[in-house]
Amino acid sequence: MSINIDTMRKSVQEWQTINKLPPLKEVQVLRFLDANEKGEITIDDQTAAKLYCMLAFYRLKRNFKDDKVTTILLEEGKRLAGHESTLVEIEELKSFFTFYTLLSEVNLDQWSIRETDFDSAKLKKATELKAELAKLNITPVDKHSTYTKLFNEITAELTELEQTLADTISSLENRRSGVPVTALNNHVRKIIQYKQEFYHHFPDVLKKNASNDPLDQLQHLTGLTEVKKYIHQYYHYLKYQKKRRELGFHMVDEPGLHMIITGNPGTGKTSIARLLAATYHELGLLETDKVIEVNRSHLVGSYVGQSEENTISYVKQSIGGILFIDEAYSLKRVGQTANDYGQAVIDTLVSSMTSKEFANKFAVILAGYPEEMRQFLWSNPGLRSRFPEQNSISLPNFSMNELMEIAENTAMVNDYFFTAEALNQFETIVEKSMVDETFGNARTVRDLVLKAIFKKGAAKGLTGEENWIDHMRIDLSDLTMWEDKGKLDKPMEKLEQLIGLDNVKQEVKKLSSFVRVQQQRKQKNLPIVPIQLHAVFSGNPGTGKTTVAKLYSQILKECGLLKRGHFVIASRSDLVAGFVGQTAIKTKQKVREALGGVLFIDEAYSLFRGDKDFGKEAIDTLVDEMTKHNENLVVILAGYQTEMERFIASNPGLESRFKKYLNFTNYQEEELMAITRYHVEAYQYELEVDAEAFLTQKYKQYRIDGNARFVVNLIDEAIQFQALRMDREGVADLNRFTLLSKNDFDNAWSVIRGNDNEND
Repeated sequence: MSINIDTMRKSVQEWQTINKLPPLKEVQVLRFLDANEKGEITIDDQTAAKLYCMLAFYRLKRNFKDDKVTTILLEEGKRLAGHESTLVEIEELKSFFTFYTLLSEVNLDQWSIRETDFDSAKLKKATELKAELAKLNITPVDKHSTYTKLFNEITAELTELEQTLADTISSLENRRSGVPVTALNNHVRKIIQYKQEFYHHFPDVLKKNASNDPLDQLQHLTGLTEVKKYIHQYYHYLKYQKKRRELGFHMVDEPGLHMIITGNPGTGKTSIARLLAATYHELGLLETDKVIEVNRSHLVGSYVGQSEENTISYVKQSIGGILFIDEAYSLKRVGQTANDYGQAVIDTLVSSMTSKEFANKFAVILAGYPEEMRQFLWSNPGLRSRFPEQNSISLPNFSMNELMEIAENTAMVNDYFFTAEALNQFETIVEKSMVDETFGNARTVRDLVLKAIFKKGAAKGLTGEENWIDHMRIDLSDLTMWEDKGKLDKPMEKLEQLIGLDNVKQEVKKLSSFVRVQQQRKQKNLPIVPIQLHAVFSGNPGTGKTTVAKLYSQILKECGLLKRGHFVIASRSDLVAGFVGQTAIKTKQKVREALGGVLFIDEAYSLFRGDKDFGKEAIDTLVDEMTKHNENLVVILAGYQTEMERFIASNPGLESRFKKYLNFTNYQEEELMAITRYHVEAYQYELEVDAEAFLTQKYKQYRIDGNARFVVNLIDEAIQFQALRMDREGVADLNRFTLLSKNDFDNAWSVIRGNDNEND
């Protein structure tokens, strides 16, 4: 825990009144009580009682009405420390706080009755209010406190109001005249006044932050330091310009209220747009704070003229407020056809922003991902000119500390908390999700917290035997259930099981050990050596390059270096296009697909066919992407040894990034025979003695260019010849179905290699 027990005990005992915030955060209190409950630490009764009192305080602050857990906490606190002062204060306050919360739910502020109302309307209003008041279920209070006098005055007024309502309803139902309209309205006004006074007496630290000030709301958002600074400056600039106008000054080049908001998913674009709407409204720049949220599907039609109609319709809805277009870049797609009417939306929007009918009557906020928005605006000069450069907000990704704060807040508002160990593990889970720019930031973190809550509930259920805190705790076991069961197949063990490749195995083990040690040093805040894991796998076909590369990706994931550990195979056709500029796009797409894993480029030397070939663009893009994504991507280039050496040497960028070379040698006859036995047994077949002797002689006599690949093809062919032989002979003996003979392999060899009359 970040606070030791002695420090905690001292700070807790200094908290003597609920007029001050507790010295510990709610989650800290929960972790101390949880550790005490599990016997991990020992807390004395007096301190524990204070901790229970703090939890009750926080639950009241979150406005839980008639909360059973708060009652349990107070009872536990009293059991440990009797009539401790803060416990008495909170218990006294709890009933009044609950009463106030229930009273606030009665719609008194909007209720009124007029002499001019029809009797039916009067009856409806009176009946509805009487029904709402009946739900209050007021319990008399015999305690004397600062709240008692006001409570009694409110309840007396409520009693009179209920009686007057009953008389009114009776009169209206019996068609009698003389409805006491003035008396009813006076009772309601008095109750509203008493309610406000009642709230005023509550401790300030317990009052829910109900500020409508957009700048106050902005400050309560997690992170976004620079954005908050900019919006404060923007607010004061708008306020200053408003004051100048009131004094009679005029500004010709007014920048306007239109805004660009860019940021990756989950960075708060919509939240900032709503705060801007509230800011504009507060300053009197817009009539309302409404935000009309739309995207491409709302605006773009399916036939000529429909897109213009849709756009004008949403502009009209936005009058007095803001039109917020999310993923605005999707309005103009790359290579869009004549049937795509996105440009019509853009043209109509620009026209509306400058027309006499709509100009200065609404604001437009365009939102989207940074790179896509940049390209979108540059391809639409007319639209770009309507958004001054200073009217742009770029939202950064949340830092890991900020994401963990969001995670804890999300858990807490749902009545859960993370143990310290679980929070560390949750951080690892979040980190593994941060693969590319599609990471959803706060949105992803909230989803992951809710997933943890679901997993906990699905696995545990309610047995009725647990302590109250068991139903709030998210511990390590609730997160380890996410582990991939496939991890039980250890990739290093699979590597060891491969036949031959001793030098390759040794090199991969060395790299694996290096990564593990560097990861451990990082956890201990020690300096780490830059990890360069891009590699060149050279060798003939069938020597195991692809197999080892797949295991390499799994090993790096197991070490914690790669977040996904998936394996993506690419060739020249996946990276190189036939048009200028398209190759970079294709290469970036393939890299994005491989982020968090290994990109395996087979026959990589085929990328370079001269300076005028588009393959050079693929190589340059690949080098840039490797630099950009650093440890989030491992690239393996594979091919024949001589060609690969020549290819790497031809490009300084590649040469500086590929320091690790693994040479896959051809298999010897003993290794080829071992591979044969392995695959034969894998299919539950057996080799006859003559067949084994035949293959041993063949492997020794001829050079096997296809290596293991040749062996697998040979076995597949032999199995087919064995099936043909069994069918012709009509053999029913089950044992014969598993035997592969010399003739089967002789026939298979002839099909694959032809008549080898010479020693290769």
